Amino acid sequence: FAAMRDAVKKLGGNPEKINPICPADLVIDHSIQVDFNRGSDSLQKNQDLEFERNKERFEFLKWGSQAFQNMKIIPPGSGIIHQVNLEYLARVVFDQDGYYYPDSVVGTDSHTTMIDGLGVLGWGVGGIEAEAVMLGQPISMVLPEVVGYKLLGNPQPLVTSTDIVLTITKHLRQVGVVGKFVEFFGPGVAQLSIADRATIANMCPEYGATAAYFPVDDISIGYLIQTGRDKEKITCTRKYLEAVGMLRDFKNSAQDPDFTQVVELDLHTVVPCCSGPKRPQDKVAVSDMKKDFETCLGAKQGFKGFQIAPDCHNNKVKFSFEGCDFELAHGSVVIAAITSCTNTSNPSVMLGAGLLAKKAVEAGLTVKPYIKTSLSP
Repeated sequence: FAAMRDAVKKLGGNPEKINPICPADLVIDHSIQVDFNRGSDSLQKNQDLEFERNKERFEFLKWGSQAFQNMKIIPPGSGIIHQVNLEYLARVVFDQDGYYYPDSVVGTDSHTTMIDGLGVLGWGVGGIEAEAVMLGQPISMVLPEVVGYKLLGNPQPLVTSTDIVLTITKHLRQVGVVGKFVEFFGPGVAQLSIADRATIANMCPEYGATAAYFPVDDISIGYLIQTGRDKEKITCTRKYLEAVGMLRDFKNSAQDPDFTQVVELDLHTVVPCCSGPKRPQDKVAVSDMKKDFETCLGAKQGFKGFQIAPDCHNNKVKFSFEGCDFELAHGSVVIAAITSCTNTSNPSVMLGAGLLAKKAVEAGLTVKPYIKTSLSP
């Protein structure tokens, strides 16, 4: 847009006429490197270094935020783009010149789908496609199949949204949803908070769908209130959605749409789990994790194997760090980073991580000095 303004100026036109046609939000995230860690001042030091490294770039972006209409720029250090969108930017319903219509978004990040958890249809696109939209061009696509994913039951007390989404990811990988939309429905949806729904929608690229949509319901409206959206706009949003039949009651099966295909999951069957060692769809129950890792060590090289000879499973490597000697074995932790936009977007998971760390310290456990730790919500 800056280049287009230069071109218009050279041609004798008014450069200030060059602006995005539709609202555009630019969130600068994932840019801060972890050069400093394990100190109370690490965040400030890393942010200072980030601004020092990218001073010219940020000055240009600051100019852009003041020069262009219809564009909002969120500075670095404000949080991951999807969480900023969820808590602050998303409208759910647009009100433009007296006309109301559903909010939608395309973003230059594959996890743009996280906003689907709030009832805003969105997915990731390439940079050129996004620029074309900003210039008023429509996005063309083959009308997708819509897979209905019916959620039943209640999650067990110790199950987190991460456990649920890893279970769904494995399931939908088996079903096959590449190039399709997934819409969640059924009474189980009413048991999930917006943070939980956003976690499930966030991992849409991992299970291969284009979008993973949760229609708006009373919990969605409650989230808008909780995050401090304008009360008058929330009232108008609710009235509009009711008027056009888009405010869903997930416990009322009469409102269930017709889908290309329907699959089901009973949330009560979900157990605490993780995934790996290499792919998110390779779900492993926490109770089976040790056995699975030992099996993977010797299994044939591939997604579930490292092909390490049995007589090498217990090998150790010695090294020195800051004047002290240490050993590494297969499975040793060398980096501990909570930076995934899937996990850092969910308050209950973050609180769980904090409580676990607190209990670990109280039990006398410590982190080895060579392990780099970071948290980037």
